[in-house]
Amino acid sequence: MSGSNGSMAGKIVLITGASRGIGKATAMGLGRMGARLCLVVRDLEKGKAVAAQIAARGNRDVEVLRADLASQADIKRVAAEFDERHDRLDVLINNAGALCSARKLTVDGIEHTFAVNHLAYFMLTCLLRDKLKASAPARIINVSSSAHARGRIDLDDLGKERKYGGMGAYSQSKLANVLFTYELARRLAGTGVTANCLHPGVVFTGFGGGEPGWLKLMTRLATPFMLSEEEGAETSIYLASSPEVEGVTGAYFVKSKRRQSSRLSYDAELSRKLWEASEKMTGVRWD
Repeated sequence: MSGSNGSMAGKIVLITGASRGIGKATAMGLGRMGARLCLVVRDLEKGKAVAAQIAARGNRDVEVLRADLASQADIKRVAAEFDERHDRLDVLINNAGALCSARKLTVDGIEHTFAVNHLAYFMLTCLLRDKLKASAPARIINVSSSAHARGRIDLDDLGKERKYGGMGAYSQSKLANVLFTYELARRLAGTGVTANCLHPGVVFTGFGGGEPGWLKLMTRLATPFMLSEEEGAETSIYLASSPEVEGVTGAYFVKSKRRQSSRLSYDAELSRKLWEASEKMTGVRWD
């Protein structure tokens, strides 16, 4: 693992979207390093199967919590469950993601991709902020994508009602991840809690393969050129465990190296306005 030589023994790590793909590979990797894991998954049986795999490799300290991250009620419930059961949180990895070729709404009436890819990150982080601060030094890791560079934020149409495209909605949400990370780092300055984001690479996870039409075709055509799930998890594992990034915050990483994100992602005014819009859409406030 590139530079990730830190021990995770006794560290509590919460990972969303941990039943498959990059999230599962991240859990497996950190499990091997001795981390105490909390896996947040939509499918409880799949989550338990991952926990069993980790246990079979010698780490039985794995908890599985079920939540549909498209539901704000579920996010609030799972945050409360974690808060009640644990006295600390050393690493929060916001990893779960969605890409929808056709526009659809969540139970809360919010466009699905934006709800899962951005608002779930925002809500879970805000709801667990006191636990993270009490555990400092602690780390927050947001899985973004190089697709953020093609993203645009329309604060008047975050739900893409006027014009919807699957990749446009996805790119917007991934830009939101980076803007959120940088604003989060500013708000956490001096607390000992760091916030960083990353591009995992183009990874073969089956992501988007269940969607109809062009998205399924693109996924199939690109598959031979994609990274493995384990390769895709390397940067998340590095940011969670490596002493090399102790104290590093407000940065974007690719292949475990700090990189420049898109020019738009450094717009502090835009990140502040997105934060305010996120508070209004979720009813969750930082203060």
